[in-house]
Amino acid sequence: MTIKSMLAALLLLTLGSVELRAQQNQTIFKGAGIRKSGGYGALSNKFTRINGTFANINEIYGGWYINRSFLLGVAGAATTNRLNVPAGNRIWDGEKMTYQYGQFGLMTEYVVGSTKKVHFAVNLVTGAGFILQYDRRDYDHWDEYDGQNPNFFFVMEPGAQVELNLTNWMRFSPGVSYRRAFGSDSKGLTDSDLSGVAANITFKFGRF
Repeated sequence: MTIKSMLAALLLLTLGSVELRAQQNQTIFKGAGIRKSGGYGALSNKFTRINGTFANINEIYGGWYINRSFLLGVAGAATTNRLNVPAGNRIWDGEKMTYQYGQFGLMTEYVVGSTKKVHFAVNLVTGAGFILQYDRRDYDHWDEYDGQNPNFFFVMEPGAQVELNLTNWMRFSPGVSYRRAFGSDSKGLTDSDLSGVAANITFKFGRF
């Protein structure tokens, strides 16, 4: 083998080694972008307290699920049981006056280890909350608002869940959250009265 051929072989080996190392290097932007996306919806039942009284809240949310880790979507929730309005706080004299609490807004959720049978998720709802009064025995009074009803305010609710993959398209996700109201001006209710810890039972359906 001549010197020229030896140098050529050495050059080829060096270039091959450099190319191999370049393929193995991990860069900051490697794999950036959307590799897999889908979507899912969730039905949730929350158990909490509003103004010191037990409140049952039904929630629905869903959206675009990106890279099996991040959900970007919307959420809406409202109470389903009676929340008695004290006589001094009633905006009219109904027989069975109750508060109605609700909230809606942006839902973001981050899932850790989505492909594992049991994994974790954290989420955050940010948006508007509202509180109003009505007589559960007389829905005709829904339009009799006097400026105090309904009252809108800003709300944030971070939460965490344990997720169990029941099937390829359904997950069971019990968890807890903390609801925080800001700027409520409802008669007889403060931000603290509307804020509180909630436990939830959630089922998710979709393309994960």
